[in-house]
Amino acid sequence: MATILYRLGRFAFRRRHFVALFWVALLTLVGVGAASAPAAGTTSFSVPGTEAQKAFDLLEQRFPGTTADGATARVVFKAPAGEKISDAANKAIVKKAVDDLADGSEVTSVADPFKAHAVSKNGTIAYASVSYKVSGMELKDSSRDALEDTAKQAQDAGLTVEVGGDALQTTPETGSTEIIGIAVAAVVLVITFGSLIAAGLPLLTALIGVGIGVSAITGLASALDLGSTTSTLAMMIGLAVGIDYALFVVSRYRAELADGRDREEAAGRAVGTAGSAVVFAGLTVVIALVGLSVVNIPMLTKMGVAAAGTVAIAVFIALTMIPALLGYAGRRIKPAGQKSRFLGGARAAKKADKPNMGTRWASFVVRRPIAVLLLGVVGLGAAAIPAGSLELGLGDDGSQPTSTTQRRAYDLLSDGFGPGFNGPLMIAVDAKDSDSPKAAVTEVRDRIKGLGDVQSVTPANFNKAGDTATITVVPNSKPSSVTTEDLVHSIRDEGADIKADTDATVLVTGTTAMNIDVSQKLNDALIPYLILVVGLAFLLLIVVFRSILVPLKAALGFLLSVMAALGAVVAVFQWGWFASVLGVEETGPVMSMMPIFMVGVVFGLAMDYEVFLVTRMREAYVHGEKASQAVVTGFRHGARVVTAAAVIMMAVFAGFIGSSESMIKMIGFGLAIAVFFDAFIVRMAIVPAVLALLGKRAWWLPKWLDRALPNVDVEGEGLKALSDAADPDEEKELVRA
Repeated sequence: MATILYRLGRFAFRRRHFVALFWVALLTLVGVGAASAPAAGTTSFSVPGTEAQKAFDLLEQRFPGTTADGATARVVFKAPAGEKISDAANKAIVKKAVDDLADGSEVTSVADPFKAHAVSKNGTIAYASVSYKVSGMELKDSSRDALEDTAKQAQDAGLTVEVGGDALQTTPETGSTEIIGIAVAAVVLVITFGSLIAAGLPLLTALIGVGIGVSAITGLASALDLGSTTSTLAMMIGLAVGIDYALFVVSRYRAELADGRDREEAAGRAVGTAGSAVVFAGLTVVIALVGLSVVNIPMLTKMGVAAAGTVAIAVFIALTMIPALLGYAGRRIKPAGQKSRFLGGARAAKKADKPNMGTRWASFVVRRPIAVLLLGVVGLGAAAIPAGSLELGLGDDGSQPTSTTQRRAYDLLSDGFGPGFNGPLMIAVDAKDSDSPKAAVTEVRDRIKGLGDVQSVTPANFNKAGDTATITVVPNSKPSSVTTEDLVHSIRDEGADIKADTDATVLVTGTTAMNIDVSQKLNDALIPYLILVVGLAFLLLIVVFRSILVPLKAALGFLLSVMAALGAVVAVFQWGWFASVLGVEETGPVMSMMPIFMVGVVFGLAMDYEVFLVTRMREAYVHGEKASQAVVTGFRHGARVVTAAAVIMMAVFAGFIGSSESMIKMIGFGLAIAVFFDAFIVRMAIVPAVLALLGKRAWWLPKWLDRALPNVDVEGEGLKALSDAADPDEEKELVRA
C-alpha cells in the first residue's frame, strides 16, 4: 500500500493543476445540484419491528388519510389570576383567536376549545388544536407568522398565550461557537506548523471536503428522506477528521523535507507513510459509522452512512489534494523545526537540538509506567461513575429551554390537564378477527381503566369498516417517567390476555410509546453493535500493527474513554453539573441513541489516534530500535501532531454545543469530552505505559498468522526499495493501475 500511495502522492504533486481542478469542479457540481434540488420535507421516523410502528402502520391502512404528516399546533390560553377562561371577555378573546387561525390558507381545521371540551377542570386554561395541510418544515413563513401574530394579539388583550406543536419547527441553529471552533483550529495549526500557509492547507481542504459532503446530502435530502441533523453530523465529523488527516500528511511532508528530501519526493513519501495511516484510520471511522445500520433504525442508518461518506471524501482529499497544494506552496512550506520569519523562525532554529515535549513525556512514562497506568485508569474510572445512573429517553417539548414558547405551552398543559396530557398513549385495537368487535373494544377500555396511573380513557373511535378502533389513554405521570413506561408494559400485558379471550389484537403507539420502544431497541442492539464494530476494527488493526496485544489494548482503552465520556454526559445533561456554563437550560434523560452513537463515533476517532501514534512506534521498531526506545521515538515524531489534532477535533465538536437543538448540543459535548479522555489520557498516557510494560511482547504475532495476513506496509518499509530519483514511467504505471 505504501508504494501505491507514494506514487499517488508524487502524481498529485506533479499534476497539481489536474487534481485541483477535479476537486473544485466536483465541489461546484454538487453545489449547483444542492441549490437546484427540491427542499427536504419533514424526516419520517420509523422503527421497524417495534409494536408502536406496527400500530402506526395498521392505522394508516384502516384509517386512510387520518395519519397524514401535516403540521399541528396547540395554542394554549390561560386566564388572568382570579378569572376563568369562560368569562365573557376572555371567551371572546379566545373565539376571535380561533376565527383568525381558521383564515389561514394552509389551515385544515381549528378546534374551538369550548366545543371540543378542551378546558381544564379549574376553568383557567384552554387550548385550541390547529391542523395544517403540510408538514412543519414545509409550512410557509406567512403561516407561522399568522400563528404567532394571533397568539400575540390574544396576549395583548390580557391572556397568557403560548404555542406548542411542530408548526413552529425550524432548522436548528448551531450558533456562533461553531465558527469559534474553526478559529481555534486555525490558531492551533499556526502554532503547530509555524507557518500561516502550512496551517491554511488543512483548513482549506477540510472545508472543501465538508462542502462536497454536505452539498451532496442536501441535494439528496428530498429523495432519500434525510433530515437536517444528518447534514449537521456529517459537517461535525467531516470537518474534524478532514483537518486531522490533512494535518498528519502535511506534518510528515515537513519531516521528510527536514531529512533532506526534495519536495516531490517528500510529498510522495508523506502520502506513502502518513497517508497509509490516514487510510486505515478512515476505515475504522467508516466501519463504526456504517455499522450503525445494525440497529435497524432508518434515520440512524442514514446519519451514519452520510457521515461515513463525508469521512471517505476527507481521506481522498488528504491523499490527493494536499500533495497538489503542497506543490503550489513550494518553498513557502518550511521543513519541520523551521518557522517563517514572521512567526519567529530565527528563534526556533536555536532550540532545534532540545528534546521536545513529546520526547520528555514519553521518557517519563517509560520510567514510571505503573504509576501512570494506575493514575489514568483510576481517573477514567472515577469519571465513568455517573454512567451507572444513566436514564434514556427521547426529547419532546418538555426538554426545550424554558425561554421557548413550546416549553411554556407544555408546562401550561401539564398544569391544566395533568402531566400525562403531553404524552397520551394511542391504543389501536384490531378486532377484524373477533366475533364481536364492539364487545372486544369495550373489554379493552374496561381493562385499561382498571390499571394504575391512568387519568382518563376516551371513548373508542371506529373506522368505517367497524373492525378497528382507536382509544386515547392519558397517564397520570409525565411522558418520560418510569411510571408511564410501566403503564405501557401493563397495557401490552393485558393485550395478550385480551387476544386469547376475544381474538382482538391490542397495540400501543403514540410518541411516548414510540420513545419507549426506540430506547429498548437501542439497548438491545448495543452489544451486537459493539461486537461487530470492535471485532472488525480489531481484525483491521491486527493487519496494520501485525500484533495481537496492541489492538487488544486499543480496544480496552476505547472502552475506558467511552464510559468516562458517557459519565460526563450524564453528569451535565442529567444531573445538571456545569449545565448553566454549557447553556443547558433543562436537564432530563439522556437521548436514547447517545450511548450507541458515541460508541460508534468515538471508537472510530479513538482508532485515529491509535493508528497515527502507534504506527510511528511500529515504524521505529521495524527499523531496528528497541521496544522502549520505539515508544519514545513515536512520541518524538507524533505527540505534537496528535496533540494538535486532538485539540482541533475538540474545538470543532465543542463548537456544536452552541446549537439550539438539544440533540446536537449533547452530541457535540459528548464527542469533545470523549476526544479529550481518549487522546490525552488513554493514547498519551495509558498506551505508552502499557507498551513500556509489555516491551517487545507488544509486537508479538503467531508465525502462522503472520504468514496468513496480507502485508499492507503501513510503515513504508517498501519505500526503501524505491530510488530517490523519480521513475519516468511512474505516472504511466499509476494510470494503468
